[in-house]
Amino acid sequence: MEYKDYYKILGVSKNATLDEIKKAYRQLALKFHPDTNQNNKAAEEKFKEINEAYEVLGDSENRKKYDNLGSSWNKFRQTGANTQDFDWSQWTSRRPQGRRKTGDTFSNIGDIFGQGASDFFESIFGGFTKRTGFQQTPKRGANIETELKISLEEAFKGATKQFIVEKQRIELNIKPGIADGQILKITGKGMPGQSGGANGDILIKILITPHKRVLREDNDLHLEVTIDLYKAVLGGQSTLRTFGDTVKLVIPPESQPASVLKLKGQGMPIYGKPDQRGNLFIKINIKIPKNLSDKEKELFKELEALRKS
Repeated sequence: MEYKDYYKILGVSKNATLDEIKKAYRQLALKFHPDTNQNNKAAEEKFKEINEAYEVLGDSENRKKYDNLGSSWNKFRQTGANTQDFDWSQWTSRRPQGRRKTGDTFSNIGDIFGQGASDFFESIFGGFTKRTGFQQTPKRGANIETELKISLEEAFKGATKQFIVEKQRIELNIKPGIADGQILKITGKGMPGQSGGANGDILIKILITPHKRVLREDNDLHLEVTIDLYKAVLGGQSTLRTFGDTVKLVIPPESQPASVLKLKGQGMPIYGKPDQRGNLFIKINIKIPKNLSDKEKELFKELEALRKS
């Protein structure tokens, strides 16, 4: 029987943590999964080894037994003895009761788990009993969770983003009006299922970076606009651009500093309802003129006198 180096198969050190082992397993399983390597025998064999290694190293009891076996195996080899003479009997496990071939030989685990288990694995650990299950029902693959940062303008207009998740190139279409913290799902692109189970999903949490001038509250937008003193006193019109939209802004006469104008239906698009939008709130700031001429100062004094009278 041939000794299997499961640490080497997963590409991790013997001191690897469980999280490191899980991460290595996920990456390799995605790379060599049969769904993405159809008719590739080399990838199929690698996928078998990966799952077998994770069955052992991902379980504390199996890993402890395997490490003890490995220590004894290495000491035996260092003696220079023939490796065929190694005593496996103290390490072998009773095989699970399941379907058997003629001659009372344990059936190929590939008929059950969708992959062939090595003689080493079946002899030492008795088949897929703990993590992947022996003759278990199909099990759905785990989800992969990640985050994606977008700008407020991209959230306003919608966007198409391309990025890499677990070595997979993902193209994500984001609808206008998406919320900060909203989670989008890409079905079937997560971890591979087991025993014929469906693949998991990719869950993408959207993070919207703050804008320098525009504040979002639910589906409403807030911003500040500075107008000159004369337009604040006399009223008038201005045009305002928000993320490519041109908005006509009517300034009422005698507008006061910090007053707020509400433009209905000019705010954030409502997610999934492209014909509906929140409101736009505009806070008015007034710019006081500087470097007045003598004539202007005289006029302001006249205005002051008129107000007093």
